[in-house]
Amino acid sequence: MGSVEEKIDLDSDEEIPFSVSESTNKMHSMSFEPSRHILAHPQFSASWVIRKVNRVSILRSIYIVLIKAKINVLLPFGPLAILLHYFTKMHGLVFFFSLIGIVPLAERLGYVTEQLACYTGPTVGGLLNATFGNATEMIISIYALKNGMIRVVQQSLLGSILSNMLLVLGCAFFCGGLVHHQRVQVFNKATALVNSGLLLMAVMCILFPAVLQFTHTEVHKGKSEMALSRVTSIVMLIAYASYLFFQLKSQHNLYSSIDEVRDNEEADEDEVPEINPWEAIGWLAMLTLWISLLSGYLVDEIQGASDSMNMPLSFISVILLPIVGNAAEHASAIMFAMKDKLDITIGVAIGSSTQISMFVIPFCVIVGWIMGAPMDLNFQLFETATLFITVLVVAFMLQEGQSNYFKGLMLILCYIIVAASFFVHIDPTKGCGPGARLHLFSIISIITNAIAETERINVFSKLIKPRYFHCVQRIIELEWVVKLVMIEKIPSPL
Repeated sequence: MGSVEEKIDLDSDEEIPFSVSESTNKMHSMSFEPSRHILAHPQFSASWVIRKVNRVSILRSIYIVLIKAKINVLLPFGPLAILLHYFTKMHGLVFFFSLIGIVPLAERLGYVTEQLACYTGPTVGGLLNATFGNATEMIISIYALKNGMIRVVQQSLLGSILSNMLLVLGCAFFCGGLVHHQRVQVFNKATALVNSGLLLMAVMCILFPAVLQFTHTEVHKGKSEMALSRVTSIVMLIAYASYLFFQLKSQHNLYSSIDEVRDNEEADEDEVPEINPWEAIGWLAMLTLWISLLSGYLVDEIQGASDSMNMPLSFISVILLPIVGNAAEHASAIMFAMKDKLDITIGVAIGSSTQISMFVIPFCVIVGWIMGAPMDLNFQLFETATLFITVLVVAFMLQEGQSNYFKGLMLILCYIIVAASFFVHIDPTKGCGPGARLHLFSIISIITNAIAETERINVFSKLIKPRYFHCVQRIIELEWVVKLVMIEKIPSPL
């Protein structure tokens, strides 16, 4: 069929043909000014027109933010979780409904942040993305800190890093490699290497407090690692601020895409804002408040969900919470990889991991310092080793600047191993570090006394017959075993 055309009569009696789409775009680009005859009518005053235009703008903003996106079908799970919290005692269901209800809110918060960044320069936009890019994780962490759930904060942030680096990046490489199996996908290696360096720095900052505890070289039984964590957190925040300046100002050409012309054309289309800045600020405040409300119910029910489902709390914090909470971000990274836009995929997966490790974690340490909560960078030995190995594996995967489906499959399998490990892992601290250190010091004391007792037994063995000596030795060994078992009966000081 031929395209339908319209003609616009100008004052100069010229007729210019437009297609339907062109005429529609032309009408959108024209500014509407009411006629003087309309404004002269008492019913159609200027204030009346402004009210009508504002009402239409607000309705359009509500449609764009709350209705247009398909993920908004999950919004009713939030109010449903609140109702179940007050009228039932189904802790597991309330937890999962709260978690699912946060998913669309986190995605919409990121969308509104991008809309607001369109009206600012690149520097302010970068600061907005750094602040609100992981606002959901920060809000949940603050509520958990307020409730004294230090291990939940540490493990949930660790889980976000692991899921982004292994699961998200692995699924993106795997799906992108299957779609583009006839050629090798490439990405900007310089960006990936800088992020890998920051992740290794984060591992170093988290590793030292853990080693300080397990080598027993701290000075004041917990105070040394706390002081080290707070000083290190300040250094990490300075390093991340320097990274933002480096990314936005100093090395702008370093972060240009490989297909620069194509990406710039698509970016020009995507950068057109759909809502005005005041609407974006209003939505930013409302979405943040709604996420804060649901985060309170989520944190309150996490222990009950763990008990009701007979599932380890560490598995929920490290695996389930990050996967469901960041589902929208994960899906977008995979879609960009399938469209052969791996630079954006790297920015979503590795960039988000860098942001959490270098900004969100030290931010939580500083907030805990202000609140009086003993939040530190000692993530315990098992969690620190897991993070260290993960960063090394991903850094080796990214050093070539190429990806394929086999690399993605290896990352996915690594994440399955990590998930299985945390399912069988028993947290030694149970959320209270001093109590765990008391158990550790008790074990060390018993072992030391056992060594001293062995010296006395060797002297005693020379005075009696060997067969009687073995009986006495077994009785003493049984006594030390009973003492070790009775350590579990020691009440925690908290």
